[in-house]
Amino acid sequence: MYHELMENLPVAIYTTDANGYVSSYNQEAVMLWGREPEIGKELWCGSWKIYNTDGSLLPLDNCPMAIILKGGKTEGASRIIIERPNGTRRYVKPYPSLFYDEQGKVAGAINMLIDLTDLLESEQALYENHQRLEVLTTNLENKAGESAAEMAQKSYQLKNSEERYHKMVDEVEDYAIIMIDQDGFIQNWNKGAEKIKGYKEAEILGKHFRIFYLQEDQQKKVPERLIQSARKMGRSDYEGWRVRKNGTTFWGSIVLTALHDEQGEVIGFTKVTRDLTERKTFEDKLKQYTRELETRNAELQQFAYAVAHDMKEPLRKISYYTSAISGGAGRLLPVKEKNYLERSANAAIRMQTFIEDLLAYTWVSGKASCFEQVNLNIILEEALVLHEETIKQTNAVIETCLLPVISGIPFQMRQLMNNLIGNALKYHHPEHVPYIQISYNNTDNVLSSENNGIDNLKRYHIITIQDNGIGFEPEYGEKIFEIFERLHGKEFYPGTGIGLALCRKIAENHKGLIKAQGMPGQGAVFIIYLPR
Repeated sequence: MYHELMENLPVAIYTTDANGYVSSYNQEAVMLWGREPEIGKELWCGSWKIYNTDGSLLPLDNCPMAIILKGGKTEGASRIIIERPNGTRRYVKPYPSLFYDEQGKVAGAINMLIDLTDLLESEQALYENHQRLEVLTTNLENKAGESAAEMAQKSYQLKNSEERYHKMVDEVEDYAIIMIDQDGFIQNWNKGAEKIKGYKEAEILGKHFRIFYLQEDQQKKVPERLIQSARKMGRSDYEGWRVRKNGTTFWGSIVLTALHDEQGEVIGFTKVTRDLTERKTFEDKLKQYTRELETRNAELQQFAYAVAHDMKEPLRKISYYTSAISGGAGRLLPVKEKNYLERSANAAIRMQTFIEDLLAYTWVSGKASCFEQVNLNIILEEALVLHEETIKQTNAVIETCLLPVISGIPFQMRQLMNNLIGNALKYHHPEHVPYIQISYNNTDNVLSSENNGIDNLKRYHIITIQDNGIGFEPEYGEKIFEIFERLHGKEFYPGTGIGLALCRKIAENHKGLIKAQGMPGQGAVFIIYLPR
């Protein structure tokens, strides 16, 4: 049973001879070290560097395994850092222990390295992956024709191996490792189980493991269903609240694995439990904060929309009255007062345009719209018609191509195309005839990592709008998408600074991205990535 139990322990285990040369190891040790050592030829440290947790190099003679092989003692298990051949590092907690031959002479050592890296990272990122329980142990096969001496030696080695594994399991404190029979009654108990669940071994042996479950879970037959699943599938995984001896609860992650005899019949189960209460608490808090943030964001969007909407009517009246005065008594006003009146009218118009743009941005940011098939060729044609007067006035040349049909939100695609073509016309070079080129490409290639927000495993439509206008400095490629951001004075180029921010928001709503490139006096290029 201990032999099969070790095949399911999620810890790195290896043994050495008295000189520190590796004599055996499991697959978890290979995964932790990053390479396989040579049995009998390589010291346990091999090509791995060891560090203290403060980052300072730990001399190999001072490592826990080296100390214990030299006859020294380690004061409990201290954390160390192992640096693998590829440069990556792992935080581990070693548990070295000597074993002896029949004459009482040190025959070697066994060490268990508990990898704490994922645990430490989960405390910072609030996420943690379950480790699978994998081990490889030496399969002792009875060979026909072996002498009695060889069989006795193998039996001796097996006995020592089982004793070492049993000792190791008993000493593990970060995992509750127990064995239960076919019906779910507890057969053994390690220190980790005592630490996590609160029972002494004498108090719990012979009792059914359902004692660790809440009343409602017991009524739902959760323990029995886990055993049935492990019996049928070989193992079962489960997370939920568990009960300690003192009645308090903890969030436990368990793996129940079936143990089989030589004929393949189930003879019992191993149950490995880990206390993930702290992670569960962090996750619940994060979900709560997320819900509160979404609620506040929605309220803010509604407030912004309501305020902007309510401002439209007063501005409309200001524009109306200003226009009425200008067309009537305003003609008799002195030049200075006429100038003031004209400025007031222009300011009202600019404010009204600003509010319209702000309403559009709020609408795009806050409204969940349904996706449908959108023909971008029709969208482009509508945009060109909308800007037809400006195109004629500037003699602009616009080169187009066949665009795709995408899954999108029609009114948002219209805003995106209108804004980008409108920008290309507005910021044309005063000494050049405006030339705008609209091209399309699709890619099956993985996009470079600089395209933040893009899923590198997906394929994308790539739509490019390039002009020969006044351009901008290359370092402003990201800044121009910020809301209210303007690179050029409004006295020469009117606008509110919301248009490109709106374009970015539309691209993000479609799980895509928009990038900008520019060069002063040479024009600008806007590249839109939309999922295929």
